[in-house]
Amino acid sequence: MIAALLGGIAASPWMRAALRYGAVGFSVLLFLLALRRSGERTGRLAERYETTEKINDAQRRMLEAAARRPRNRDELADRLRDGRF
Repeated sequence: MIAALLGGIAASPWMRAALRYGAVGFSVLLFLLALRRSGERTGRLAERYETTEKINDAQRRMLEAAARRPRNRDELADRLRDGRF
């Protein structure tokens, strides 16, 4: 019964054209959904990259500040006297 019904649908030229256009439309829909998902993933990766850059910049500034710090109390006192702190 089902095979006869499907055979009748496939035999009609109008139904074949409708199925063809339906398949093309469905393929386009799937492509657009995949493209949207890819765009979302790209946006998340870009946001993660920006956050990583900010963290790396803050860490670099902290390391540079630590490299310029006084080594001992005498050096600190000398800097305070000279006004270079």
